[in-house]
Amino acid sequence: MKKHAPATLRNREAILAVLQQELPEWGTVLEVASGSGEHAIYFAGRIPQLAWQPSDPDSEAVASIRAYRDEYDGVNLRDPVTLDASAPESWGMQHAEAIVCINMVHISPWPATEGLFAGAAPLLAEGAPLILYGPYLEPGVATTRSNLAFDEGLRARNPEWGLRDIARVDDVARTHGFARTARHEMPANNLSLVYRRGA
Repeated sequence: MKKHAPATLRNREAILAVLQQELPEWGTVLEVASGSGEHAIYFAGRIPQLAWQPSDPDSEAVASIRAYRDEYDGVNLRDPVTLDASAPESWGMQHAEAIVCINMVHISPWPATEGLFAGAAPLLAEGAPLILYGPYLEPGVATTRSNLAFDEGLRARNPEWGLRDIARVDDVARTHGFARTARHEMPANNLSLVYRRGA
């Protein structure tokens, strides 16, 4: 029942360093598209003052998250919820102090990214962060050969997937009242992008 995503072991420490810098000191963090749940259990264990709310649209992923949660000794990792980023009207949450979304934007149709910002807007207070992690295309920055090959492979699997241009992400963020406040370079040609409400 538990799933394993090898990338989580490679990137979790680098992502944690960004989260510790950008997340608030208290409150609830909604993780959108939690996948296997390995990130959720790792981050919840190392940021115990925050309540971690994992979610995913896939029932098998939700089952995996729940299986990891059953082995968790802490009290700050909540039961996973079914949540589709592309359908923000059905999220069912009223408030969060922060939102984290790892490796979803490029492995989902573009409406999922639009829905992510649309759903985040009513949940987050002014100044609250929405943090994205993954590979992106940047204007004026040469894309590595490995990322170009990755993008080609994604589009071969699903024409609606692929690496997104940061400028396009910034545009949809502004539409929903967010501004990008930080760009963190990460290992393996990835980035962490921080958007804040009303910034």
